[in-house]
Amino acid sequence: MIRSTTRAAAVPLLLALAGLAGCAAGPGAGPAAEPRPVPAPAVGSPGFPPSAARARRQLAALRVAWGEHGETYERGAFGETWSDETDAPGGRNGCDTRDDVLRRDLSGVRVGDRNPCVVLSGVLRDPYTGEELPYSFRRASRIQTDHVVALAAAWRAGAWAWSPERRLAYANDLDVLLATNEETNHEKGAKTPDKWRPPRREYGCEYGRRWTGIKAKYGLAVTPPEKRALEELLATCG
Repeated sequence: MIRSTTRAAAVPLLLALAGLAGCAAGPGAGPAAEPRPVPAPAVGSPGFPPSAARARRQLAALRVAWGEHGETYERGAFGETWSDETDAPGGRNGCDTRDDVLRRDLSGVRVGDRNPCVVLSGVLRDPYTGEELPYSFRRASRIQTDHVVALAAAWRAGAWAWSPERRLAYANDLDVLLATNEETNHEKGAKTPDKWRPPRREYGCEYGRRWTGIKAKYGLAVTPPEKRALEELLATCG
């Protein structure tokens, strides 16, 4: 009798729990949203950065001039936020630019189940220092997105005369961007290679190639000391 009573009492309890579980989704709840398709990888332009030989030719052809209009620079002139709505390499794939950079530059990347654009974790081998840095979505500011030729440096070199659309494209061009650690990014700031170089000397060649390639791609000028510094960096390529 005791077992039978216990079994009978359990039935209404199970039905009540099932009803609560059904109500948890709220009225009118439908099936769970389907996961978004994995976006196409964004890596930038094919063949970028240029080879050392090509970079040397590009550097020789760059306009040499002192910076202008530095006092009028404003970050907002390049767009207020990351944008996917540009025709720059990697644009229009459904992910914002920062997530594209993280997916490209980090190893062991884990992305969101529902939104595969969002990088939850991974490891960065910082190109400027060689350090291995863990990335976590919850502490995202530890790894930042660096404009190799900083926006302020591009402004002084000619971007002050560009249209807003061209400046937005520059700010979101994956060829211009690298993931790096917060401290190094702040130390670099808007300095040109005559005032700052990566602490990791082995990266000097690629840094010179990237910097020169960006200046050539966008028709930006170099100052005389900047050009000499780039020649020195490219000389390390062998």
